[in-house]
Amino acid sequence: MVSLRWLLLISVLYLALTADFSVGNLLVGVLLSFGLAWLVHPSKERVSWQSFPRRAWYFARYILLLVSDIILSGVGVARVVLTPSLPINPGIIAIPTHCKSDFAQALSAHALTVTPGEMVVAIGEDGTMYTHCLDATHGQEVILEAQRLRRELLEKIVE
Repeated sequence: MVSLRWLLLISVLYLALTADFSVGNLLVGVLLSFGLAWLVHPSKERVSWQSFPRRAWYFARYILLLVSDIILSGVGVARVVLTPSLPINPGIIAIPTHCKSDFAQALSAHALTVTPGEMVVAIGEDGTMYTHCLDATHGQEVILEAQRLRRELLEKIVE
């Protein structure tokens, strides 16, 4: 069970940010606080105060990385759609996750799937994500470097 102090703190913060004290919003705040407390440390009974700032920092970096990937990919997809004469080379590529936990692997697959122009279609037994890309000609080094950074941040969030 997660710490009651964490649940109360996150719920109160959520209610203060939304400024909506209805019963439905209170329920959403409690559910979000359970989810956030579990995300910060899913395998422990209690969430430690000492690890929260470090995890919050890595979580913020991960969100910024994800948002920038979504924006850049969205612009690229819009460019392809608005300029049909541009050549595209769709295909499926294999991206090894090398994630230690299933949770980090799932979050990594989710990050790829929400990025425009990419979608994880299968995950192999060895953790390899088979990803359909609108343009599969990206250099393997670029893909592996992006996955490495994402994996490092996710492992630091969920460790």
